[in-house]
Amino acid sequence: KILHCPNTVGGNPSGISRALNKLGLVSYVIALKKSIYGYKADKILFGKNDSFILREFKKIKAIFVIPWKFDVIHYNFGSTIFSPPAPVKLGENFLRKLARRIYFLYSSTLQILELSMLKALRRPIFMHYQGNDARQGSFIRSNFKFSIATQVDDAYYNKYTDAFKQKSIERIANYCENIYALNPDLLHVLPRGTKFTPYCHLDLNQWSPKYTQMEKRPLRIGHAPSDRKTKGTQLIIDALDSLNQSGYRFEFILIEGLSNEEARKKYETIDVLVDQLFAGWYGGLAVEAMALGKPVLVYLREEDFKFVPTKMVEDFPFIRVCPETIRDGLKKLLNMSRSELLNLGKLSRRYVENWHDPIRIVGDIKSDYERALRARLK
Repeated sequence: KILHCPNTVGGNPSGISRALNKLGLVSYVIALKKSIYGYKADKILFGKNDSFILREFKKIKAIFVIPWKFDVIHYNFGSTIFSPPAPVKLGENFLRKLARRIYFLYSSTLQILELSMLKALRRPIFMHYQGNDARQGSFIRSNFKFSIATQVDDAYYNKYTDAFKQKSIERIANYCENIYALNPDLLHVLPRGTKFTPYCHLDLNQWSPKYTQMEKRPLRIGHAPSDRKTKGTQLIIDALDSLNQSGYRFEFILIEGLSNEEARKKYETIDVLVDQLFAGWYGGLAVEAMALGKPVLVYLREEDFKFVPTKMVEDFPFIRVCPETIRDGLKKLLNMSRSELLNLGKLSRRYVENWHDPIRIVGDIKSDYERALRARLK
């Protein structure tokens, strides 16, 4: 039995679990909280009206029950059941700082207990990092021209959050069989031996392409930010406004605040997606759009390509832009013929089939589980 916990961020844990079940294993997802985007879990630990004390009691119960019910534990988003918060948060008053520090010490102690029990009972532990659970402002600012760090305030990335993430990664790595990263830039700051795993949250049989590029109407350009600042939304809007004033005609569909299921209905109607401009890689949303046969504009950071299979880079179907070239990229898009866009949509679907097939990706993860379990039997 495999357990994925304690989050459903981006639908990735649920996607891995679903594929493992298809491959003949018994896999479950337990999340502490219900996803605001509607990502599925087999069990939600916290009730809507649970008090703080009740939630802590449920977590304590979980760390004592889980080792006896599951053979492999696969954590995600850099978190365990007990994950301490950063011990320092900018701008807090003395009492809040004191409360945060006490809770940090309490959570840290129970996290060590949680991981130590699993190790003592010879349960293989795996961890998936997905984004800002690992990214560190000091590294980003020193090494990248364009990054999320340039778009946020000091509360988002600072010396305290960086130090906290470094210590957390080091601690968890001491207990893990394997560490995985969904985004290649994370491998700059994760331990040597961390594996890059492409997004595999979609059941491609459930995501049939919807090629809309040849419909006789203005081109529909979609954008779906989870956070406008970090995705570069205002730059996109400004570039489109400028192009509109220059005589280009199109429809701009801004998709926000919807569940994954509701957002999908919107994605099906667009012709092209503009993804993110600062992360340096494409997100799970871009994979969904490409699965539906929609070309994607996105910023891809070349410094991170060394962590990615060469053939994957060669197969990129993207219209590549950066914050400085977003207007030119959109202009290029609007000057393309509809047949060119349709062909790019088909290439995008093929790319997803080749590089985001959950059975192939999760098959490799399954092999890691089996290798770890065989080692326990020696």
